[in-house]
Amino acid sequence: MSQPETEDLLDRLGELEGRIAEVEARQEEPGVGSLVRRLVPPEARRHLRAARKEQLLATRAFIDHWIDRLDREAAPRTHRPERIELE
Repeated sequence: MSQPETEDLLDRLGELEGRIAEVEARQEEPGVGSLVRRLVPPEARRHLRAARKEQLLATRAFIDHWIDRLDREAAPRTHRPERIELE
């Protein structure tokens, strides 16, 4: 590897390390997440997370249902109704 390439990589590495330090510093700042962790017990947080997941799964099921319905409506109909004569 040439000297300029090595210097470019070292500069890039320094830049990335600086960005990582900024992100880590922001994570330690007080915010909503730390407030929730202090006020809401761990068991309650687990239940809330599970409820949020169930809501997302229900939304997915709803969307999948309507996508399937649209696909069925768009599919060409190959079955013709059979006529049955009654006596």
